[in-house]
Amino acid sequence: MKAHDALDPSTAVYTRRTCHKEYSMIRFYFHSTPNAAKVALFLEEANLPYTAIPVDTNKGEQHTAAFRAINPNGKVPAIIDTEGPGGKEVRVFDSTAILIYLAEKTNRFIGIPENRPELLSWLLFIASGLGPFSGQAVYFQFAAPHFQFAERNSPASAVNRYRREAERHYRVLNEHLSGRDYIVGSNYTIADMSAWGWLDRAPKVLRREVDPLAAFPELKRWFAAIDARPAASRARVVGKEHVSKTDFDEEAKRVLFPSNYSPARE
Repeated sequence: MKAHDALDPSTAVYTRRTCHKEYSMIRFYFHSTPNAAKVALFLEEANLPYTAIPVDTNKGEQHTAAFRAINPNGKVPAIIDTEGPGGKEVRVFDSTAILIYLAEKTNRFIGIPENRPELLSWLLFIASGLGPFSGQAVYFQFAAPHFQFAERNSPASAVNRYRREAERHYRVLNEHLSGRDYIVGSNYTIADMSAWGWLDRAPKVLRREVDPLAAFPELKRWFAAIDARPAASRARVVGKEHVSKTDFDEEAKRVLFPSNYSPARE
């Protein structure tokens, strides 16, 4: 039995949700995060048969041996493709890797060959810049141990650092999108899906801004167009019927941010 087979719906902590398709090719492990949202958007846009399996990260389910067999890094999202290369079952983890894999598998939302260098460049811009800086901006404004400093008129230097870097990435995209409907070429691609996942969290990244994208009109226009797609509405409700832990208690802090704590001694 493969390690991931241990995620049996009758015994495991994971509760399966099967989408409206009759046959599920993809097992999609997720929590309600921006990175998981972008994969959900692809699955809905491509109309791929999949089963969504919630991983309650506030309970630490991402650290179980069963899930680590799917993603050794203990992060969501991850997928199992039951019909991978050569007809074999394969795992794919990290949202950018998943988007590229699924786009190549289906030959959809990948753009034209001439635009491949541009596509990869913007995907990595999001994966290595927009995403991490946005995530850290949210962390230092909402969850960091020195959260109270971010409540004052003079935010902690970490808040300034990550918010301003997130804003700088917004400006780069805003300038790039002038006169464009999509990030790469003239077609909707996985680059748009990837950016959508994080731009959806702009109200948290730029906390206390009434209209966080007001200073970035091209980006705001682009986001509104992507967000209006029917698949985006469907992606937003993936797994909503599953009740995850919401208390941000000591247990949640330890499993979400283990590096903030000293390693347990033997």
